[in-house]
Amino acid sequence: MNLNIGTILKTHIHPVPLEKSYRLLNHGPTVLVSAQDQTHTGVMTAAWACALEFNPAKVTVVLDKSTKTREIIENSGYFALQVPTLKQLKLVYALGMMSQRDAPEKLRQCGVELFQFNHSDIPVVEGCAAWLLCKLIPEPHNQQAHDLFIGEVIAAYADDRVFRNGHWYYHEVEDEWKSLHHVAGGHFYTIGNPVSVDETPD
Repeated sequence: MNLNIGTILKTHIHPVPLEKSYRLLNHGPTVLVSAQDQTHTGVMTAAWACALEFNPAKVTVVLDKSTKTREIIENSGYFALQVPTLKQLKLVYALGMMSQRDAPEKLRQCGVELFQFNHSDIPVVEGCAAWLLCKLIPEPHNQQAHDLFIGEVIAAYADDRVFRNGHWYYHEVEDEWKSLHHVAGGHFYTIGNPVSVDETPD
């Protein structure tokens, strides 16, 4: 595992205004969830994540009680959601299939590379298309009864090769940049072609 503290000097990564951060998740991608407490760093795959509110920007994610990353989030009060791409398919699948409780070296075994933005201690995964840094809004009933976690987005970033000026540009990039959408087991779709109401014939 490679944790490059403070590595924000990445040419293509730029901040996303919080009022536009919901667009990073609005197309329903499979996400990677990462967190760190005083002892452990965890990363897992999650299929059920979505935007919740514009202002303040909020997100939700479902995290099973059996996962180590969930425990780390409960301990630290912070987490990140990131949007992986097709080139990370094997990584995404491995992080979803392997439990850090059973395999403490999970991140090393999966080849996860992590870095941190300058102002934050939250580890994030290298090579994704977008990152949302979140502060947990504790909701004990929802967390216990429904495994539902709510986070306030405190910062958001995206790779401007695929997201800029508040919009995705999947139609301009190679397939390797496209987001993943989990169906079941090892079956995913990537995002499809853009369509617009204004351009659709009656």
